[in-house]
Amino acid sequence: MADKKRLFTGLQPSGQLHLGNYFGALKPFVESYGGFESFLMIADYHSLTSLRDPQALKQNIVEVVRAYLAAGVDPSQAVIFKQSDIAEHTELAWVFDCLVTVPFLMQAHAYKDKVAKGIEANAGLFTYPMLMAADILLYESDVVPVGEDQRQHVEYAREAAAKFNNAYGETFKEPAEKILAGVGVVPGTDGQKMSKSYGNTIPLFGGKDEISKAVMSIVTDSSGERPENVYAIHKLFKSEAELAPLYEQNKGNYKALKVALAADIEALVAPMRARYESVTEADVKKVLAEGAQKARAIASAKMAVVRQKIGVTL
Repeated sequence: MADKKRLFTGLQPSGQLHLGNYFGALKPFVESYGGFESFLMIADYHSLTSLRDPQALKQNIVEVVRAYLAAGVDPSQAVIFKQSDIAEHTELAWVFDCLVTVPFLMQAHAYKDKVAKGIEANAGLFTYPMLMAADILLYESDVVPVGEDQRQHVEYAREAAAKFNNAYGETFKEPAEKILAGVGVVPGTDGQKMSKSYGNTIPLFGGKDEISKAVMSIVTDSSGERPENVYAIHKLFKSEAELAPLYEQNKGNYKALKVALAADIEALVAPMRARYESVTEADVKKVLAEGAQKARAIASAKMAVVRQKIGVTL
C-alpha cells in the first residue's frame, strides 16, 4: 500500500448511531477507503467532552465498529483502531496546545455553536481542535474526508502543522480535505443538522417501528405543498427525478410521504442491520487489537521525531 495516499477519518462513539453518521461518515468511507491506505479511528477520547457514562461509552465503541463492518468495511483493508489505545494522540495534542493561542481556538465553529446552544464549554471542548489535529497529523495523512461544515477541522490541523514546522523545522505534512459533496449537513427531524446533541435523529440500526416513529415525528411546514424537512432527508435515498412523481401525487398528504420515506430507509437499513447483529463483541475486540498494533507503530515513530525536535529527548 506504499504507493497509495493515506486517508484518515474518525467517528465519535458518543451515542446511538443515526442516519447522519451513515451519510456523513460510514457511507463515504465505504465508497472510498479501498483506493487509499486507510485509517479509521474510533474517537473515544473526543466523546468525553459530552459523554460521562462509562458503560454507555463501552457499548458505543462496540457499536461504531460493528456499524463500519456492517456497512461493508473489510478490516484487512483498513486500519481500524481506538484513539485511547494510542497514547501519542493526547501527548501530541498537548504540544500543539502550547503552540496555538486562545483567540485562535475561540474561532472554532464547533465550539462557538455548542456554546451558543447552551452546551457546557469544558476545556476539552475548547481544545478539541488540537486533539483532532494530532489525530490527523500523527499518521502523515494526505486526505481527510469531511462534510463542508467540517472543513475548518482540517484547516486547524494544517495550522497546527505549520506552527510546529515554523517553530521546530519541517516535521508534519499539511493534509488536504476531501469535501464530500451533498453530505455537509444531513437534516434531522426538526430541519437542523441531525445530531445526538439536538435529539433530532433517526436511528441507523433501530427496528422498523423505531425508524417509523422517528420519521413520523419529522416537523412539517403546513404552508406548502411539499414538506421540506421530509424531502430533504428523502433526497439522500432517491434522486429528485425519482421523487418528483411521488411528491406530485401526494401534495399535502404528509403522512403518505412520511410512510414512503420510512419504507425507503428500511430498505437500505434492513440488510445492514442483519450484518450488524451478526458481529460479536469478540469480533470487535480482535479488529481493534490488530488495528491498534498497526496504528501504534506509526504513531510512536512519529512522536519519537517530535520529542527529538522539541528537545525532551536526551
